[in-house]
Amino acid sequence: MSQVVLAARNRANKGSAEARRIRRGGRIPAVLYGRTGQAVSIDLDALEFTNKAKNVSESTIVKVEVDGKSYDAFVKDTQRDIVAGSILHVDFYEVESGVALRARVSVHVHGTPIGVREGGVLESPLHDIEVECLPKDLPERIDVDISSLKVNQSFHVRDIALGEGVTLRSNPDQVVALVKFAREEVVAPVAEEAVAAAPAAGAPAAPGAAPTAAAPAAEAKKA
Repeated sequence: MSQVVLAARNRANKGSAEARRIRRGGRIPAVLYGRTGQAVSIDLDALEFTNKAKNVSESTIVKVEVDGKSYDAFVKDTQRDIVAGSILHVDFYEVESGVALRARVSVHVHGTPIGVREGGVLESPLHDIEVECLPKDLPERIDVDISSLKVNQSFHVRDIALGEGVTLRSNPDQVVALVKFAREEVVAPVAEEAVAAAPAAGAPAAPGAAPTAAAPAAEAKKA
């Protein structure tokens, strides 16, 4: 996929009032943080960024063009209006060409494992890994085919085939996906009563029921 290019403008004025004015004009206030700590205040076309950001992940390097100067950068943070869903502010972090960086790359599993077709249950607890590489070698995402997994088999981070120049920094023993048998739900049987409940006081005995012991007779009144 071709690199996403965003056109931006420098902005001299800051503050909440200026940010609101920029948003009313159909643009988004943003900050581009440089490699050496400097920050450049910019703004972007809201419609362009919203459309292009759909294809941008945390490990996607975009090109930000500011008044004729280009920067390769990550989209590090996007603030949204929780009610309207519109984008309020964007933070970019510049990366330097030719200098290795560390980044987290999302992991996507696909395929229906053999073990699932045999009645097993798929679990995929890991969603991203950390790698180190040059910006040009950074993968946007990692796709893992798990269709060959059988029951009681696992796919680990160490099994991921990384591209040339990409070094794994996550724990290689982490599980990406595993298939295991579904645990059968055990329903405890309802205990049967060995003896029927005694009738309530004063209630007539059931037909054919054995008579209960009579209460001791009262002492005869002396003459």
